[in-house]
Amino acid sequence: MKSPSIPFIPNYPDLAGKVAVVTGGSSELGAATAQALAKNGVSVAVVGREQTAIDATVSGILSKGGHAIGVAADCTVQSDVERLHDTVSKQLGSVDILAVFAGGNGMPVPTAKETVTHWREVIEANLTSTFLTISAFLTDMIERQSGAIVTMSSAAARQAAKSSAAYAAAKSGVIALSRHLAGEFSKDGIRVNCIAPSAIETDHMRSRVPEEQRKALATAFPLGRLGQPEDVAAATLFLASSASSWITGITLDIAGGKVML
Repeated sequence: MKSPSIPFIPNYPDLAGKVAVVTGGSSELGAATAQALAKNGVSVAVVGREQTAIDATVSGILSKGGHAIGVAADCTVQSDVERLHDTVSKQLGSVDILAVFAGGNGMPVPTAKETVTHWREVIEANLTSTFLTISAFLTDMIERQSGAIVTMSSAAARQAAKSSAAYAAAKSGVIALSRHLAGEFSKDGIRVNCIAPSAIETDHMRSRVPEEQRKALATAFPLGRLGQPEDVAAATLFLASSASSWITGITLDIAGGKVML
């Protein structure tokens, strides 16, 4: 299996001094992205449900000289998201970058055994949470005539996979929502792009999938390795920066060449 990580986190000088919100910021992909933004001089609001995990991400950023705050919020609850907006606005100022990563629950469920309750939970956790988060900050971005939004889909939305139909539908919805918003708000200087990771090697994966199986899985990817949280972070930095100023409405597959559309 090839090198398990990218060689460095890129630097985009134009990001320095900006404010970002990272939902799902206490998870491994969100935490890596929050840390990469902070390393680029961005003040980051780390958002999640578990205070201990939030504190760990924030502490890691502060220990390296970055600026971050933690906000506990359930992004499927409108009042929580509105409180998030108010807290960030008061403590950090107007938000320039939204990394809307809250979601999950992609474990396989046979469609014949799918329940309405589970279906709704997955849609709420992935699609509704994305809508609520963006809508909470959208008016401010329209008034300022600027903003970069990066949403989180999945390879499950790009090709048939072993995840549940609910998860595939929710993540496909995130792509469609992102594309719609990109078209609707381009005139307001707001760019909306989506990332779609495939197999990212996280602690959760390592705890569930033995090393030999992970090595075998890596061979299914043309680039010969599994993805790393830093791969997601690096792509998000690019899409948040002025280096991608003429890019909006795309879905970027972070999939080692396995997804080619």
